[in-house]
Amino acid sequence: AGGGPGPGPGPPVPAAPGRAQVFTTVVDTFLEKLAAAGSYQRFANCYRCFYKLQPEMTRSIYDQFISQLQSSIKEEIQEVKDEGNLDVLFNSLDKIVEEAKNREEPAWRPSGIPEEDVRSAMVPYLLKHRSYLRKVLKEKEEENRKVAESVLAGRDRIAELQQLIEARKHAWQ
Repeated sequence: AGGGPGPGPGPPVPAAPGRAQVFTTVVDTFLEKLAAAGSYQRFANCYRCFYKLQPEMTRSIYDQFISQLQSSIKEEIQEVKDEGNLDVLFNSLDKIVEEAKNREEPAWRPSGIPEEDVRSAMVPYLLKHRSYLRKVLKEKEEENRKVAESVLAGRDRIAELQQLIEARKHAWQ
C-alpha cells in the first residue's frame, strides 16, 4: 500500500481558468507584446534628433506614451466587455461547458448537409406538435359530439312541444 501512481485519491486537479480569466490574460499578454514591439530603441530611432538633444525627456515621453496607450486599450476593452456583458456570457459559457461534461450522449454537430440538419432538428419537434394537435382534435371532436347530441335533444324537445301545442290547440277548438 504505497503512495505510487494508480487508482485512489491524489492531489486535487486545479480547475481550468474560466474564459473571463483567459480573456484577461490574453489582453495582458497582447499589451506586453505591444510594448515590446514598440521598444524604446525604436521610439528613439524615430525621434533621433530629439533623442540626441534630450535623451531623458525622450525616455519620459516614451514611458508616458506606452503607459497611456496601454491604459487606453484597457479602457476600450473594458468598455467592450461591459457593453457586451462579456463576463456574464463567459461565465454562462463556462457553466454550459461544465454541464456538458456530464452528458453521456455527444452534443449535436451539423452534418454539413443543411436539409438533413434541419430535418433532424425539426422532425422531433413536429412529431411532438402533431401528437399535441391530434390530442386537441380528439378533445374538440368529443366536445362537438356532445354539443351535437345536445342540439338533437333540443330539437326533439322542440318537436314534442310543437306537437303538444298543436294537440292543445285542437282541443280548444
